[in-house]
Amino acid sequence: MSGHSKFNNIKHRKEKNDRAKGKIFTIIGHELSMAIKQGGADPNTNSKLRDVIAKAKQNNMPNDTIEKGIKKAQGSLDSVNFEELTYEGYGVGGVAIIVNALTDNKNRTASDVRSAFTKGNGNLGTTGSVSFLFDKKGQIIISKEDCDLSFDKLMEIIIEIGAEDLQEEDEIYEIITSPDDFTKVREGLEKNNIKIEEANINMIPNTYVSIVDEENEKLLRRTIDLLNESDDVKDVFTNWEEE
Repeated sequence: MSGHSKFNNIKHRKEKNDRAKGKIFTIIGHELSMAIKQGGADPNTNSKLRDVIAKAKQNNMPNDTIEKGIKKAQGSLDSVNFEELTYEGYGVGGVAIIVNALTDNKNRTASDVRSAFTKGNGNLGTTGSVSFLFDKKGQIIISKEDCDLSFDKLMEIIIEIGAEDLQEEDEIYEIITSPDDFTKVREGLEKNNIKIEEANINMIPNTYVSIVDEENEKLLRRTIDLLNESDDVKDVFTNWEEE
């Protein structure tokens, strides 16, 4: 199967999660609210809710906190006004950046994102200005420490349950799915007792850009860090190939 990722986006998110676990819990709470508003509070009939619950568990959110979040969301459906927004632009060195946000205040979020691009000498673009450089895919990460299966055996399983691709890095396996098959594949892995470290629908670059100038690298990291510091930003995807 063909290659898709250098694991960069996962690393960026893991760094963000380690620094700001409280922010992740808050965002997951908002995602629970949106999922319930869109499809109801029964995970058996709401695949989006099942995905958010799985994400909460992957981020070590306690079960009682998840249950409280679901009950809170059920009781505040009329007041849920969160929107999912996407911003696109370029950082220094021509690195493409996609920002996914979940917000109840578009003006605040737009200001945060614009400021991050400006302070890092980047340029915020219009919708579609960089998304053509990425593929929207389900991305599932399995730690080799938690998986006793060989590459070939895991390949057999993921083909059977409908995944598109399997990649092997030094410490992880990376499974790629279509967005439509993401839930089915994630749940198929769980049924095979395969522990998942992280599972999300992500924007995966088609090509990567290297930064050789040290000052440009600092500016790009500044942009990414400022974006991740915004309470409204869920994900930051780039096509930066870190050395």
